[in-house]
Amino acid sequence: MSEHALDDRDIAILSILAREGRISKTELSRRVNLSATPCWQRLKKLEAAGLITGYHADIALTKLGPHVVVFVTIELENHRAENFQTFERTILRYEEVTACWAIGGGFDYLLQVTTRDIGRYQDLIDAMLDARIGLKRYFSYIVTKAVKSGGAPPFDLLVNGAPSKG
Repeated sequence: MSEHALDDRDIAILSILAREGRISKTELSRRVNLSATPCWQRLKKLEAAGLITGYHADIALTKLGPHVVVFVTIELENHRAENFQTFERTILRYEEVTACWAIGGGFDYLLQVTTRDIGRYQDLIDAMLDARIGLKRYFSYIVTKAVKSGGAPPFDLLVNGAPSKG
């Protein structure tokens, strides 16, 4: 399924699931104005095409206990393909690194780290430095308050070039 094969109902399905991953199939079909079987078939095609890569729950970490979220910009010492590959393979092993993006501009990577406290964060950075994965420089940005996160992408804008109605 190419990006051009999506119609308004496919976009509606993706948009609803991005906000409400646990919606029942019956309610989903009602909301996109399809009977259950055609809706289910579309959903399966979207999954098979790799457009839906998973379902998850947003967890209120503050209710679990103390934690800190830190965004970290990373610059590598060298910029050869093997240096990037080594860094990327190694970063997957750190459970506290909850997201990692390769970025353009002045830095090579942006990490999201979620851990118990600043001391544990420093332990993680020390372990990364000890691992000799080519980390040249890093800058840490402590999250003090979540203003907006986990929002659904603007599907209408991405697919059709029109602003989403919402």
